[in-house]
Amino acid sequence: MASKPPAGDPVQDSPQVETPRHAAAGLPAIGHTLRIAQQQMGVRRTAQTLLKVNQKDGFDCPGCAWPEGDKRHVAEFCENGAKAVAEEATLRRVTPEFFAAHPLADLASRSGYWLGQQGRITEPMYLAEGAVRYEAVTWERAFAIIAEELRGLGSPDEAVFYTSGRTSNEAAFLLQLFAREFGTNNLPDCSNMCHESSGSALTETLGVGKGSVSLEDLHQADLIIVAGQNPGTNHPRMLSALEKAKLAGAKIISVNPLPEAGLGKFKNPQTPQGMLKGVSLTDLFLQIRIGGDQALFRLLNKLILGTPGAVDEDFVRDHTHGYEEFTAAARAADWDETLAATGLDRAEIERALGMVLASKRTIVCWAMGLTQHKHAVPTIREVVNFLLLRGNIGRPGAGVCPVRGHSNVQGDRTMGIFERPAPAFLDALEKEFGFAPPRRHGLDVVRAIRALRDGEAKVFFAMGGNFIGATPDTEVTEAAMRRARLTVHVSTKLNRSHAVTGTRALILPTLGRTDKDVQKSGKQFVTVEDSMGMVHASRGNLPPASPHLLSEPAIVARMARAVLGARSQTPWEEFEKDYATIRDRISRVVPGFEDFNARVAHPGGFTLPHAPRDERRFPTATGKANFTAAPVEYPEVPEGRLLLQTLRSHDQYNTTIYGLDDRYRGIKGGRRVVLVNPADAAELGLADGAYTDLVSEWKDGVERRAPGFRVVHYPTARGCAAAYYPETNVLVPLDATADVSNTPASKSVVVRLEQSPSA
Repeated sequence: MASKPPAGDPVQDSPQVETPRHAAAGLPAIGHTLRIAQQQMGVRRTAQTLLKVNQKDGFDCPGCAWPEGDKRHVAEFCENGAKAVAEEATLRRVTPEFFAAHPLADLASRSGYWLGQQGRITEPMYLAEGAVRYEAVTWERAFAIIAEELRGLGSPDEAVFYTSGRTSNEAAFLLQLFAREFGTNNLPDCSNMCHESSGSALTETLGVGKGSVSLEDLHQADLIIVAGQNPGTNHPRMLSALEKAKLAGAKIISVNPLPEAGLGKFKNPQTPQGMLKGVSLTDLFLQIRIGGDQALFRLLNKLILGTPGAVDEDFVRDHTHGYEEFTAAARAADWDETLAATGLDRAEIERALGMVLASKRTIVCWAMGLTQHKHAVPTIREVVNFLLLRGNIGRPGAGVCPVRGHSNVQGDRTMGIFERPAPAFLDALEKEFGFAPPRRHGLDVVRAIRALRDGEAKVFFAMGGNFIGATPDTEVTEAAMRRARLTVHVSTKLNRSHAVTGTRALILPTLGRTDKDVQKSGKQFVTVEDSMGMVHASRGNLPPASPHLLSEPAIVARMARAVLGARSQTPWEEFEKDYATIRDRISRVVPGFEDFNARVAHPGGFTLPHAPRDERRFPTATGKANFTAAPVEYPEVPEGRLLLQTLRSHDQYNTTIYGLDDRYRGIKGGRRVVLVNPADAAELGLADGAYTDLVSEWKDGVERRAPGFRVVHYPTARGCAAAYYPETNVLVPLDATADVSNTPASKSVVVRLEQSPSA
């Protein structure tokens, strides 16, 4: 039987600290998975649900976007995926009576953990102007409120339509269609905060802003470099792919400021051998200073150029552009500067070079550790340079592998959720639907916050996610949101964003991935795209959490009818009735989705085309893969300061907090901890267990403070520290962003540590 949600917020004043783990998964992962699932769902529902996760006839995990192979294990999920499913399929409910008992001020005082533990929202809720609590509202009234506000705007560009990565292809396509028919390209999404830097760099250099590898490529690689990524917590099923590659003879280099259990040893809970012995994954651990990755890859490129026969000259000649300018920049790389930027020693880099030269098929995987810096885009361009030099694009077992975080974040972008759409996409939309979409670029996440702050945006609509919890500069963002006339959140569960509202606010409860979706034409399914460009169906199998829920496509379709009225010729009612009609339209607008309905009916779905991977064709401005040459950058930290990266705990997925432990790092019962190298702590006079305030320093001179963090002596890279978000988002300045991509620079925040007044 499922347990009740916590009545009060747990005390987190004194987190316990143990020795960090050196192996991931195994029996502890199984035990933790079953315990969380039973607490949220009960025994019978746990079996009903988990056996359908990531199966061809089941639903796609609402967690990460890691792909599945053609042959599926009966338990095709990881510990954190099971937590995500359990939280969605929970038997706990948030009813109108809950909101009556918890006014807005009370919700605002609660932690994200407490809010998320309360359960599924059962009815549409409305916060009227001046009201102190949400009250139940009919769907008709909710859509009328949205229509009233949107129609009253001075310009369509005063509205912002945000999308979270959990949104299905069908819902995402409808949302961008509605926004553009309404008249705006203000379509920020969670990609703006994570892999926008990857998309920017890869589009410029390779012509496609996505990864170029498949699962089979990982299995065939000779060398896999995992940089700025912690798959053991953030993408645990990736460990199975790394294990298979290792058993086939691959070598793995891990490049990260922290040692992580998931890149030490993997105890695969799906095999007896894995449970008993495990597989050591990392052959070489490069404990790099935060932000030193561009310098590392630049020096490796210089060393490759200096090694006779190391460059794939045929590939470079036939398929690339800009080689001469690149080589001039690479040959100027300096050993001393690189060692200072990376914190590595010469022998480590030379050993990495030997492994690179011994590999005929190399893949580089990365995540937020590369994308959330001021110089993130040049860093990823340098990774591409590294791969181009030896012909590691468009070859089996080789390529770029940006590992996406959320389940359909890549698919949402493919469907047109983008503030800067390509002219060809808008042309196709106009031809198919008969209206002229706006051509002016819209707002990304950071620019949307500025527009709300400055009163230039007045309505904020979010399809899923926790915008307040995910964004930087918390105090600025919350103040900006409170200036809106109306905030609307399509959600399954409560989060911080529901407690930080505009003058009026709506919560629109929706079906989750695990829920059956039945419309007038019968049972429906939706589709998603994984991190490697595979598109497949997702079918929920549980009765909806409430009879008052609407699906995401239905919410968009009804909102569009209420707002656009008779002026729209788009068949919104048909789209709600039968999602196959949405896919028919997608097939005529989005390249690669031709004959969509027939192809997605195949078990396992289909793979989208990728010109660099499939045919070594590069749809760039030059028609070739582009080498680039940018100055080497890395963060410089004043004396007495540390460079902070924000990160997740193991009991966390994005902004969703499942629990208060971080098992692999040895943290229990609290999240306000800061991990500091013991030598740095000694120089700063910080004992293990001391309490400190984190204060960020940036060129605007504004003091941003996160108080009351317990110091944990931890083997981080020298000069570097780490702490969990969203608690530390307050330290990230809104205007501290990556060049080109405008992604918040959450992985390189200069901080000073001051003794807490309460210490």
